[in-house]
Amino acid sequence: MNDKPIIRIQNAVKTFGRDIHALKGVNLEIKSGEVVLIIGPSGSGKSTLLRSVNRLETLTSGNIWIDDDSVTDQNSDIRKIREEVGMVFQSFNLFKHLTALENITMAPLTVKKTSKKEAKEQARQLLDRVGLGDKEDAYPGQLSGGQQQRVAIARALAMNPRVILFDEPTSALDPEMIKEVLDVMLDLAKEGMTMLVVSHEMGFAKAAADRVIFMDDGNIVEEGTPEELFSHPKEDRTKTFLQHIL
Repeated sequence: MNDKPIIRIQNAVKTFGRDIHALKGVNLEIKSGEVVLIIGPSGSGKSTLLRSVNRLETLTSGNIWIDDDSVTDQNSDIRKIREEVGMVFQSFNLFKHLTALENITMAPLTVKKTSKKEAKEQARQLLDRVGLGDKEDAYPGQLSGGQQQRVAIARALAMNPRVILFDEPTSALDPEMIKEVLDVMLDLAKEGMTMLVVSHEMGFAKAAADRVIFMDDGNIVEEGTPEELFSHPKEDRTKTFLQHIL
């Protein structure tokens, strides 16, 4: 793991209207190759923080950098930054009129101007990698939720990102489909992919996370290794939350 942070979040503040303070000055650094899991109750700001990293949400104030590129500077080339930062959503967000192969090749073809032959070869390799080599011609409607999410992960990988953001990637899945998605994520973690994950999958946290961050009310309340946070939480708010999910 490289010591230089690949993601730097400095005093991130996000308000919606006058009354909702989703982020209240969050500071966080994530090193290259690190797997960081964010947990917290609904409305704690964790998804807002995640979405701010590739400017799907625009901060009210504060700064975020990917390496030396400012995400928050409106003059930055956000398309270039997003090539470096893959995103996997809770609801898959696949194009329903495109096959699994076409969903994966779309961004390399349109953004990176990859040749059709090369894009298809890469997409087939990625489908094999996520255990779906026989599903290249299937449309999203013909796939289970777990299979769709694995196609979504392959789509994110097709841009060769340096970081992948996962926003509750298993929360829309039936229990028996969760493991197949977590297994793919676990493989990515073992390969050294930098991952920022919003999830309450404690098994994944214990198996793959370098750090777990507990957020509440727009703030980072506590952070530590999975062992430290789950077995010896220091803050009362963390203890109360973990009593409900462990």
